[in-house]
Amino acid sequence: MRPPRFNAASSFHSDLKGRVKNYFTEKNISPTGNFKLYFKAVLMVTLYVAIFIHLVFFTPFWAIALLEAILLGALAAGIGFNVMHDGAHGSFSQKSWVNELAGVTINFLGANVFMWKTKHNVVHHSFTNVDEVDDDMNARPLLRLCPNQKKYAIHKYQHKYFLLVYSILYIYWVFVTDYKKYITKKVGQTPIAKMDVKEHLVFWGFKAIHLALFVALPFYTVGFLPWLIGFLTYGIATGICLSVVFQLAHSLEETEFPMPDQVTNKLENDWAVHQLKTTANFATNNKVLSWMIGGLNFQIEHHLFPNISHIHYPAISKIIRETCEEYKIKYIEHPKMRLAFASHVKHLKYLGEN
Repeated sequence: MRPPRFNAASSFHSDLKGRVKNYFTEKNISPTGNFKLYFKAVLMVTLYVAIFIHLVFFTPFWAIALLEAILLGALAAGIGFNVMHDGAHGSFSQKSWVNELAGVTINFLGANVFMWKTKHNVVHHSFTNVDEVDDDMNARPLLRLCPNQKKYAIHKYQHKYFLLVYSILYIYWVFVTDYKKYITKKVGQTPIAKMDVKEHLVFWGFKAIHLALFVALPFYTVGFLPWLIGFLTYGIATGICLSVVFQLAHSLEETEFPMPDQVTNKLENDWAVHQLKTTANFATNNKVLSWMIGGLNFQIEHHLFPNISHIHYPAISKIIRETCEEYKIKYIEHPKMRLAFASHVKHLKYLGEN
């Protein structure tokens, strides 16, 4: 399927961009990160490295080791949410080299920032929830995430087993999908930009480093079975954290899954309105959650302004709400994370039965 086209930008989008720009001008602040973000980044990376060293070289009692493996997985997701995500969008810092450094943390975690930028920045942010284009919607055949996808008998139970699928997605991403993208040179149906020599070396170099640090080294220091249990625990924790946060933003009862016109290949709305119809917020008053997941409970703000750091989302959310209300555009939000989770489960149940 070729990428669809959007309608011309509406006055809503231009008005909203102007208001948000004025906010930063009046406050005389940069839309990128600040000291609070940098401190959080250093804290998370330091804790991650410390726990990794303790597990690999000073392996504790098995129960403590399992808890540390779970915490390591949560920290891996946290680094992805807070450091890599802002860095890859160019919003971590005003300095491009700092953004590149923040973005490359994903390479140490086993994935690849070049592939991520194509999948996330280029495809997902452009064509959110458009089946066969947005690769985040593809969990076939195990899950049916939108009405346009083919239904199989197993989907009747997907609202009961979906967490099992989410638990393997990080490991599958690192060991399967990255290589699949590399070989096919596509993210779903979207061609990947040609990789230069440096990108090829970075891809294979960091894959080798990850295998050395997370497979060979702990296999040598703790043995096969403890490593296997620990790595699976770590991977499962990472996968669930990543998947739940991203799915609660897009795969809900309230969000839409637009498809382009078969003749014109155009979507119904302009890009900004499309983002509002396909994206939802949750628990935005929960400051602890916002801190931990890099403001990704403010997904509407992130999708409309991906180049603004998440530390500014609470402030600009007020502007976006007011503008949506003025233009009579629905602003989808769940006040609690558990309510968003319940909506996701109901969405999966409905798609499994209808």
